[in-house]
This record gives sequence, structure tokens and C-alpha cells, in this order.
Amino acid sequence: MTQLYRLTFLFAGLLCIMTAGLAQTSAEKPISGEFVNQRFDQFVRTVEASTPYRIFYNPTDVDSLVVDLRVDRQPLRAVLRQILEGSKFAFAMDNQQRVYITVNRLIRTELPIGFFLRGPSDSDIDSTSASYLSENQKKRAEPEAKLYEIGKRTNPIRPGRSTIAGHVRNVASGEPIVGAAVYIENPRLGTVTDQFGFYAITLPRGRHDLKLRSIGLKDTRRRITLYADGKFDIEMEDDVIALKEVVIEAEKDANISGLQMGQERVDIKSIKQVPTALGEADLLRVIQTLPGVKTVGESSTGLNVRGGATDQNLILYNDAPIYNSSHLFGFFSAFNPDMIKSAELYKSAIPSRYGGRLSSVLDVQTRDGNKKKFIGSGGIGLLTGRLTVEGPLIKDKTSFIAGIRTTYSDWLLSQLKNSTFQNSEAQFYDLNLHVTHDFNEKNTLYLTGYLSRDRFKLGSDTSYRYQNEVATLKWKHIFNNKLYSVFTGSYSGYNYTVTSEKNPVNAYQLDFSINQSQLKADFNYYPTNQHAVDFGISSTYYKLRPGNFQPVGKASLIAPDLVDAEQGLESAVYIGDRFDVNPKLSISGGLRYSFYNYLGPHSGFQYAPGLPKTVANILDTVAYGRNQSIKTYGGPEYRLSLRYALSSTASFKASFNRTRQYIQMLSNTTVISPTDIWKLSDPNIKPQIGDQYAIGFYKNNRNNTIEMSVEAYYKTMQNMLDYRNGATLILNHHIETDVVSAQGMAYGVEFLVKKMTGKLNGWISYTYARTLLRTNGQTGSDVINKGEFYPSSYDKPHDVTMIGNYKINRRFSLSLNFTYSTGRPITLPVAKYTVDNAMRLLYSERNQYRIPDYYRADFAMNIEGNHKVKKLAHSSWTIAVYNLTGRRNAYSVYFKSENGAIHGYKLSIFGQPIPSITYNFRF
Repeated sequence: MTQLYRLTFLFAGLLCIMTAGLAQTSAEKPISGEFVNQRFDQFVRTVEASTPYRIFYNPTDVDSLVVDLRVDRQPLRAVLRQILEGSKFAFAMDNQQRVYITVNRLIRTELPIGFFLRGPSDSDIDSTSASYLSENQKKRAEPEAKLYEIGKRTNPIRPGRSTIAGHVRNVASGEPIVGAAVYIENPRLGTVTDQFGFYAITLPRGRHDLKLRSIGLKDTRRRITLYADGKFDIEMEDDVIALKEVVIEAEKDANISGLQMGQERVDIKSIKQVPTALGEADLLRVIQTLPGVKTVGESSTGLNVRGGATDQNLILYNDAPIYNSSHLFGFFSAFNPDMIKSAELYKSAIPSRYGGRLSSVLDVQTRDGNKKKFIGSGGIGLLTGRLTVEGPLIKDKTSFIAGIRTTYSDWLLSQLKNSTFQNSEAQFYDLNLHVTHDFNEKNTLYLTGYLSRDRFKLGSDTSYRYQNEVATLKWKHIFNNKLYSVFTGSYSGYNYTVTSEKNPVNAYQLDFSINQSQLKADFNYYPTNQHAVDFGISSTYYKLRPGNFQPVGKASLIAPDLVDAEQGLESAVYIGDRFDVNPKLSISGGLRYSFYNYLGPHSGFQYAPGLPKTVANILDTVAYGRNQSIKTYGGPEYRLSLRYALSSTASFKASFNRTRQYIQMLSNTTVISPTDIWKLSDPNIKPQIGDQYAIGFYKNNRNNTIEMSVEAYYKTMQNMLDYRNGATLILNHHIETDVVSAQGMAYGVEFLVKKMTGKLNGWISYTYARTLLRTNGQTGSDVINKGEFYPSSYDKPHDVTMIGNYKINRRFSLSLNFTYSTGRPITLPVAKYTVDNAMRLLYSERNQYRIPDYYRADFAMNIEGNHKVKKLAHSSWTIAVYNLTGRRNAYSVYFKSENGAIHGYKLSIFGQPIPSITYNFRF
């Protein structure tokens, strides 16, 4: 009898399907017309007005979909296939002439054949019978339709919870996907992949729809039955859509649901779309457009984050610090854009795993390289060329990515009319190598090497050379689904040389170097979905050679001078925990304890107590032996933040963090320069300590496509360094006599509005911020501005930035930047007087005046090649104009005595529009 019922139902189902199919076919009305560069909603209105079809879709999903085709009496099915082919969209029709447009999801409008014969099914989608899908969509449907069993099968399923862990990778390249959301809807539980693409999520045992989402990739899902703890790796596809998205956050609602505040994640797509001087995509230029981030110079890649100096930023390249992040006078950053996977900037609530700097952390990670096939990319511009190759050394097991970038700028200098520039030279290159090897499912090795060299000479015979060297070795070990570790050994080196040989009598060479070696162990533990614990230990050894001044050649009369080397050991332990109290409230707490030893051998000076540290007040010299601990500093660093969800689209956050910095830069400029000197804390120079309080409100609109946020902060800084008038920083054996201790205060509010998708996208930010200093000295030579607060050299109260991108069609896009900021402070001569028949200048209080305000507009046009899948190389062109209006923004103001009069001049770096053209290619 049961079999008879099954046959009866089968016959009825087949009859319904055949009848529906005939009805559909006979009722289909052909479509004719020209739909040239139309929005999808316009196309829908045209079709619905002339046919009986009704088309259903989410307007937000299709706001970037453009229709560009001509049709003559074609069925609507065929027309929709042409429009949606290769996109993330699918469609379905029922027998009542209704059309449903979906995103990465397949729906059926009738029961599949054999439905009543199958009984309980592992899948309610039969992708092979969906005739309206493309081949790629059918392939994508297969893993989504399959049921995956995780853990050892039990019958029945035991009650309780188990943990799934694994990696999320790109299906085409095998590279890990950072920041992908992995979650289930009911109950609402989720997590986000880390920098290795690793995730761990604890779920109730049983059947689940595991969903994955990441900007720039197709949303996908996996149907799972969870029996026990198990490993589950997932692959995602690139999302090739009609309009390119500009994205900073990898997760659509991360600014609302995430606990971290003061964090910006920069995607490589946004880096390559922002126009820059001389045409090359530049990570640090994009970072400078974010709220709370400033720079004092036109050509500077130095960052001033929330009132901090340039040396208060920890810039990491695969976990190793970069001491000089600029090339070619600051026009280019040290990072090859084709090597970058992601970059995260922490302006507040700095995680406890980071330490050593006061203001911010910029964590730059390289791509792992394609594990499937060999590919390459590069670009040729007016001044630079670059080439990157990647591929598998052992397929699906070992991959590499290598890049080289160099300049050929001398030809441009020779074309300038100024004879000084015609006799100048400027070159740089950098080399990158990153290798990833998977020993097995639990052990992975990462090796990174980086080398950069710069050389320039401006008009005179004096030449400058500087270089960065970085090497990192990381071993990642997965203990189980809830615990994994990363052991890292790294080396960073920076050195520069200044040479002059034109006059043999005065020929000299000046050398400076700093080397840093670090060992650390980091652990990540996920006891439950409500807790994410990280802890670890690190130790860093510093070796500085502050100055070596030597004669060059036998005729040189220069006296040799060598400043004693310095050694220091900085160590730390930390622990942090993110705890979700309930769906609305999350708290993150962390404690980092750092301790520092200033080590011998070293010769130090003792000064008279109670008096300023001057040469006249030196009492004695004390010699310390090798590895002797001369001075010890240390203390706790607190990290605390919370998030309270006001709704699904709004949240409030607050944070506090304390940081310590044991190494600082001595510089008489406001930007990073090749001749900067780094100085370790010693008995006379104390480490810097910073405390920052921050609050923020975050709101998303239009299905998380428009983000709005406002953050306010207050920050205090202790033991900062400022300089006495006429200070000597190079080859100074007692630098403490030329510096004064100062305390800093910074406060501000940052506004950001960001549209993430659509034809028109970008962001607008406004920052109001102040940075003030006050010296701590008791006597005249130690007191600046009578002991009152005065603006720091990078105090710029108002800053407005607009980044706009407009996609004309699949191949053409336009970008326009605008930036405005208050002019930076400057100390000016206010009077002149005569002493012994010599004219002298009387200067104002420190930083009492300002240079003129700064504003600039940039424009770029990006032209993509044709989008044929099978071609030798895919190419694009970028045509850009930097400083579109040709405004002569003052970089600095200086004064000269001419014929008994004092004349002031403004120095401009780019006083006219700077056009550029760059050819980019991929193969």
C-alpha cells in the first residue's frame, strides 16, 4: 500500500511539473528593445510595462547592476541569462509569470523529480536540474547543497555543544581569507577569521546552516550535521560584480557588532583606487585619509595619529617593525601594493598583544601566494616599475610570492630647468619574498624577507644612503579546535650613511644603525563562543650605533668621532579576554606588563642634583661593563573596552588603554627623514607613558551600505622630548643636555560617513583635534613658553578629507580626492635688534604662529582592459593628476637677511598639477 501511495504521489508531481512547464513555455512573451547602460530597476520597469511578468528583488542588492545589451524577440529567460551571467545573481520563474532575483541562493518554484520517493533528504536543492543556472552557478551550488558530517557519527545525536575549527580560503588561489564572518542564524552565533584565515566556533550539536560572508567574495553556506569536535575547511569564490566596491571594513557590519573601536581595516581595492602623487598606489597615503590621522608635510609618509609623534607609531610588516617607511623623499611608502593582503590601523583600544609604541599600531600583512597556479602582476609608471610573481612550489602545500620595485627617476631630474636638480640623483628599490609551507593540518611555517635601499644626492656632492632589512620566521601550531599558537622570530635593521668627498680635506662619512631582534609566542584560546582569550610572551633586544664619523681618504683632516653604542632589552607578558555578556553587551579586558633594561657596556654621565642637565653641571663619568643592567623601567599596561548594541544597526563603545614606549626618535624635522636618530631610554631619559580614553557612537543605514560614526578621545602623554633652542642631535655624546622633558595633552572628535557599494562610493571624514605640550623643567633653559601649554609641531585643529569613486561602467571609473587642513604651527621672528654691530632676531614663543592652511584636490581615471577570461594578460591604465588646482601649499616658511632686511619665503613641494600615467598588468 505504501508503494502505491508513493507511485500515486510521483505521478501527480510529474503531471504538475509537466503542466507547469508547458504553461510557462507557451505563456512566455518575447522581449525586444535596446537597454544601453541602464540601471537594473529601469530595465525591470520597462519589462513589467510591456509584458505580464512581475520581477521581485531587493533594490539594495542590485544597486550596482547595470544592463547593457540589445535584444530582438528573445525569451525573458535568455535575456536574464545574458544580464546575470558571471555575476553573483540567480533567477527563478514560476508558472504565474513571476520572476525572483536572488543573491548566491537558489530557489525552486516546483518540486524536484523524485521528491516523494526519496524520503528524508540531505538537501532540498537539486542543482543539476536547475536549467536556468550557469555552469559556474551549478558548480557553486554543489557544496552548498551537500550535507557535511562533522565529528564521529552518533545515533542519536548527543545533547550539548561541540567546536568546529578550520580555515577559510580562496577557492582560486588557496590563500587564507581574513575577516570573513562565519555564523549561524538560529541561535545567532558567529565568529570572524583571523589573519591566518582560521576560525573556531562552538555550536549546539545537530543540523545547522553555516553561513559565510566577506566583502569582495560571494556569500556562501554549508549544511552541516555536528556530532562532535571536528575540523572543517571552507573555500569561497571571488565576487566579480559589475561595479567595483571600495571597502575598508572586511565585514559589512563590523563597526556595529565588533568590539574594537578606533580600528580601520584597509582593503587593497581601496588602496589602488585612491589617486596619489606620481601615480603609484600607496598604502600610507590611504591611511592618511582616515579620521584622526594627519601628516605635516606634502611629501611625508610619516603619520601623526591622535596627537602622537611620528615615532609613536608601531608599523609592522608581517610582525617585524619598519623604522623608515618612506622612499624617494617621502613620495613613496615602503610597501609594494601588489604584496599587501590587508592592513589594520589601531588608533585606540590597542590589543594587549601589541606594545612598544604610544599612539598607534599599523599591522601590514602580505599575501601568502597562489597555491594553485603561477600568476604575476606589475606596473610601469613615469618614475617606478614593479613586478610580482607567485605560485605553488608544491601544489596545495607550499606557495611563494616575490616582488621587486624600483625607480628610474634620474631621467626626470635631468629634464628640469634648475641646474641643481639636473645634477641630482635619486634611486630606490625594494625586494619582497614570502613563503608559506603546510607541513600538515596542524603545522604551518611562514618565512618573510624584505630589503629596501635608497640613495640620493641633491645638487651637491653629499650623498645619502639608507636601507631597511626585515626577516621573519613564524610557526603556527594548532593544538586542538580551541587552542593554537604562533611562535615568531624576527629581525629588523635600519641604517644610513652620509658621505661627502668633493673636498678631499673635508671628506667624511657618517654612519648610524639600529638593529632589533625579537622572539615571541602568542596563543589564541576559544573556550566558548562568549570568550576569546589571547596570551603570550615576548622579548626584544635593541642594538644602536648612534653615530660614527670618520674621514674619507688620506688627505682628509676630519677628526674621527664615535658615539658609544647602546643596548636594551624589552620584555613583556600579556593576557586578554573578549567576553560577550549577552547579545547586547560585550567587554574586552587585557593586561600587558612590560619591563625594560638598559644594558652595558656604556659610559654615562652624572649631573649635579637639582640642577639642569647641562655640560657645566657634569660631575663624573661612570663606566658600565658588558651586559650590566644600568637602569630598569617597567609597569602595567591596561586595556579595556566595551560595546553596547543599541539596536541591530547602532552601537555605543568606550575604551581605555595605557601604553609605554622605551625607544624614541630624535629629530629636528616634523617628518621622517633619513638622518633621524633613535634613542633608548637610559638613566637620564625616561620611557614615555600614554593614557587614552575614547567613546564612540556607530550607526549603519541602508542594509549596512552606509556607515556613520563619531569618536571622541582624550589622551595624556608623559616624558615626551622637546629640544632646547640650538640643540645638536647628531654626534651628541650627552644628548640629555639638549633635550627637555615635556608632558603632552591631546583631545579631539572624529566624524566619518562611508558608502561602501554602488556606482558612487567613498568616504568623508572630519577631525577636530588639538595636541599641546608643556615642559616639566624648573629653570629657564628647561622652560618653554613660561611653562604653559603650547601647540606641538603637528597640531592641526581642523582636517577634512573626501574620497569619491564613481564607476561609469565595467571598464571606466573616476576618483576624486579633496583634503583640507589647518596649517601647522611655526615659530617666527617678531623683531630685530643689534648687538656689537651685528643684527639679531627676536623670535616668538614656541609655535605661536601657523603656516597657511592646506587644501588639495586630486583626480584619477582608471581604465580596465576587456574582461575576456582567456587572454595572455589582463591590463589596466591609471591616469591621474595630483594637485588638480595647482595650489602652492606652503610646506614651510623660512627667512633670509637680504641687504639689511629680513624677508620671509614660503616653500612649496608641489606648486603645480602633477600628471601621471601608470600601466598595470596581470598574467
